[in-house]
Amino acid sequence: MGMTAWRRAGVCLTAAAVVVGVAGCQDGAPAGAEGRQTRNEMTKVLQAAFENTSEAKSAKVRMTMTMAGSGSMELSGVQGWDPGVMDVTMKTSGVMADDPDVPEKVRMIMVDDVVYMDAGAEQAAEMDGKRWMRMDFAAMAEEAGDAELRKRMAGGLENLNQDPAQQIALLLESPSLKHVGPEEIDGVRTQHYEGTLSFEEMVDADESFDLLSEAERQELLADAEKSGMKGYDTQVWVNEDDYPVKMVIGMRTPQGTINLTSDYSDYGARAEVEAPPARDTFDFGEMLKELEGLGADSGAGLSA
Repeated sequence: MGMTAWRRAGVCLTAAAVVVGVAGCQDGAPAGAEGRQTRNEMTKVLQAAFENTSEAKSAKVRMTMTMAGSGSMELSGVQGWDPGVMDVTMKTSGVMADDPDVPEKVRMIMVDDVVYMDAGAEQAAEMDGKRWMRMDFAAMAEEAGDAELRKRMAGGLENLNQDPAQQIALLLESPSLKHVGPEEIDGVRTQHYEGTLSFEEMVDADESFDLLSEAERQELLADAEKSGMKGYDTQVWVNEDDYPVKMVIGMRTPQGTINLTSDYSDYGARAEVEAPPARDTFDFGEMLKELEGLGADSGAGLSA
């Protein structure tokens, strides 16, 4: 395989890694002092949103991720939870889009906890017509024999398909939960809520971290502190039918804030996602072995 193909595959993997990792009836009249809802009123609305979203199990989604100094990445398509599936198209802009080996658009599918990235026609030409890169992170961790890595991969896959109901559940845990007030989003009347969680509070509230032992949890928190991870800011806009129509999650780091904005519509839309045919896929784990083999051969040649 040529180096250009390797670069395209690496870009696809980077995009997948970025994605992996990251509403009470209302009458439009806010209650409480200064037009703000009380904690009980906010809890009632968000609990209703959580229940409705959980029952919907799928929606159309448009996500935009902005990273300081790196441009942005947009994903649009369909997302399902219970079971967790995704079929989205990614577009990049800014620094990533300036790379000639970065495709303008990349389709990504997730089904049965396996991620597939469409590497494009040029990649297929160098891979006997196979254009879909298959990434089974859990299987790679299993083969590596690393128990901790397997646990983290399991949590990462869950976060990859983090449905809006789970984000609402986390927001409800925020001690700083606030009702911002009524707002109109794309012509839809909504109520706007926001809250902040420290990294430790997020770990305590997110069930995907329950797979970690206490020692692993403490190591994770220590690593976050060393990296300067500050915490998460979450905003949600809930419509009059008790569904979240927009969410903004900001992750504060020393390098700046990474923002993930998600717009949801058509809750309950059919999410019939299928994996590409096996004949059209190549395995990323096997590609890594091939690359390691090339490196070993090169080293042997140099030492001869």
